Amino acid sequence: MAKQQSATSNIMSLLQEWDKGSKSVRAKILANFIANNQNKTGPELEAEFAQAASLFFTRLTAWLRLTYMIGTCLKLQLQAITIFVSSSSGHKFLSEFMEVGGVLTSLEILGLREGKDEDKAQALQLLMSIASAGRNYKELICESYGIMAVAECLARSKSEETQDAARMLLQVLAEGNPKFQVQVYKGLIALLSSSSPKAQQMATQTLRIVQRIVGHANPSIVEPVVALLKSYHLEVQYEAIELIKDLMEYEVQESLLRSLVSSLVPTKDEIKKQPEILDDPSVPELKRPLPVFVQQAAAAKVIGILSHQSNHLCERLIQLRCVSNLMVAMGNEDHADSQRQASITLEYLVRTFPIVDENVNEAMGDNLYQLFLNNPDSLYMTMNAVQADVLRSNKVNIPGIVDALD
Repeated sequence: MAKQQSATSNIMSLLQEWDKGSKSVRAKILANFIANNQNKTGPELEAEFAQAASLFFTRLTAWLRLTYMIGTCLKLQLQAITIFVSSSSGHKFLSEFMEVGGVLTSLEILGLREGKDEDKAQALQLLMSIASAGRNYKELICESYGIMAVAECLARSKSEETQDAARMLLQVLAEGNPKFQVQVYKGLIALLSSSSPKAQQMATQTLRIVQRIVGHANPSIVEPVVALLKSYHLEVQYEAIELIKDLMEYEVQESLLRSLVSSLVPTKDEIKKQPEILDDPSVPELKRPLPVFVQQAAAAKVIGILSHQSNHLCERLIQLRCVSNLMVAMGNEDHADSQRQASITLEYLVRTFPIVDENVNEAMGDNLYQLFLNNPDSLYMTMNAVQADVLRSNKVNIPGIVDALD
């Protein structure tokens, strides 16, 4: 009995110290609490506070609501709240946090223009703890415009830790949440057009998971995912190619194939246009090719991958004039990688389909054709300007070989 009275007296002293304390005093109390209470269960936290944990927790959430806009000890406050909310058998604390508008406060922290990335990362961890408590809590976050808030945080953040926390939360909000999974899916598609390469990479990566959850592909995904092939960042291109491969199983297959074949031949307007991506400060200041030429090379590479993946895809690509367009890309003297990738892909089609071989031989002429077959990946280094012009002006009639393919 005496021990319990002593514990109660200590807690009352702590609460009085909190109530009268300055910002630095409260920060010290929070730091001690965080250091001593990691991974404790709800009952253990109650025991720590002599069955009066809610008295401290209420003070903590009240201070958060009063100060979050000016950032006072914000990370410490969020860390302490997360310990309570995420505690096993601590549903009581989660309910109390929800009742005082904790979700909205956490989401507003993500949107603070002057907010620190480390504070936003901690707010995302808190929201993750809430979402992990079950479907009802995921729905509540989504109903509070949480998907938009988290997606915008991912797009705007300069911290990889914060971006990764946002990515993980979006994934969790899509899992086991049928009411809002399509909304998360559309939010991720919107992120593909972000100006942040890291956000693009993470959104594409997460889309591969969410795509399987949703089970069908939205047509709006085609344009932005093919546009990612313009990126100077290889990690973005890699994720885009992997997503395109996955999307071959869905109803957007035809649109994607058409877009890829079209990307092999940029229009004059596309070549003249100076895209924002050229201003990307994270790319070294070298003599960079135009993004449409980067896309041209990547499209040739993807077409080669898809051709190896399935005979059906291979034949459909040929029907869509891919052979003629690959030859045009091979003649692009402004971008060696376009020439190389297109040449490697065309060689596979030539060796796989005799009718393609016949048409390409006729279009190239014997000398160029032999140069091409002897060393397709270095043809661009040995051919002359006249031969490049022959490739660009080829008249291979792709639809005309459909019957032969059958």
